[in-house]
Amino acid sequence: MSSRRAVVLGGTGGIGSQVVRGLLDVSGRGGGDWEVEVVSRTGGPVADELLARGAVGRPGDRRDTSFLRELLRPGADLLVDTVGVTRDDAVQLAPFLDDVGSTVFVSSKAVYADEQGRHANSVDKPVFGGAVTELQPTLAPGDADPTSRDGYGAAKVAAEQVLLDHGAPVTVLRPSKVYGVGIGRPREWFVVRRVLDGRERILLADEGRGVDHTTAASGIASLVRLVADAPDRRILNVADETAPSVLDIVRTVAGHLGHTFEEVLLGEDAPAFVGLTPWSVPSPFVLDTTAARALGWVPPRFADAVVPEVDWLVETAHRTPVDGDVPWASDPFWDRMFDYGPEDAAMVLLSLGLD
Repeated sequence: MSSRRAVVLGGTGGIGSQVVRGLLDVSGRGGGDWEVEVVSRTGGPVADELLARGAVGRPGDRRDTSFLRELLRPGADLLVDTVGVTRDDAVQLAPFLDDVGSTVFVSSKAVYADEQGRHANSVDKPVFGGAVTELQPTLAPGDADPTSRDGYGAAKVAAEQVLLDHGAPVTVLRPSKVYGVGIGRPREWFVVRRVLDGRERILLADEGRGVDHTTAASGIASLVRLVADAPDRRILNVADETAPSVLDIVRTVAGHLGHTFEEVLLGEDAPAFVGLTPWSVPSPFVLDTTAARALGWVPPRFADAVVPEVDWLVETAHRTPVDGDVPWASDPFWDRMFDYGPEDAAMVLLSLGLD
């Protein structure tokens, strides 16, 4: 079988690198030969690893139109864009879509809005009547700052529309709470660091019942491989087999590390902000993956797929100098999540029967 050309934009990121590994693994198992080109602005350990496994490095900026022209005008069997966000990003790709056999654009569940217009990033969280399908209304397309609460989802919608309206075979994937080795915001660190810090107790708001669907980067990779062989214009939700609760996630991650927390399940009378986690939501946000499954895709189980990421987090922490910090620590997302003072104070109050 002749080799096929795959181009992965953002190929060294947490999602892109998993897509690259998946394509290389398929080739190694006789699933067709993929020549995989990894596009990234810089090199580094991940790029070195992928190149050692047989990928081809293409240093460059995904938002440089002349670079994209040189990269895509010769044609490709598969194009995966893991870093595009805005309408302008999509417009840059549009002239080359006819030269690609199958294009995959990684979007986000942040595009979905409920009847009140609330979305995943809004201050007031959305309330859905059940699992969200691809037919759920989205935010209106927008061009506001994509790093803002209201701008990100609207920007993704605008990008989706440009690509889908083109008419070429484009698959839009909408994941939720992505995790995996190398991911830029590893939410599971919330649990892993507590284990490494020797915390005996973990406080969980809403009794740990919150549900915000998780998506393994490896699951995205396996779906990319499937749609590469079945190009079409479509939108697909991509998420784990089931949506674990906060308590499920904590027990799974801690259990893999051989740690058991004393679980303090807080009710409505808990102190403000104590017990909140990266997966805490007032109402379940679950993605319906029926459409992807109908194509033959088998979503992974969180308990299985999270293991490599947890091991990576621990290894990274152990390699970090005592006076340093892990690479993702500068993200404001983590502000105050490891300030154990309020948790300990809440435990004192609870022990005294106070609120």
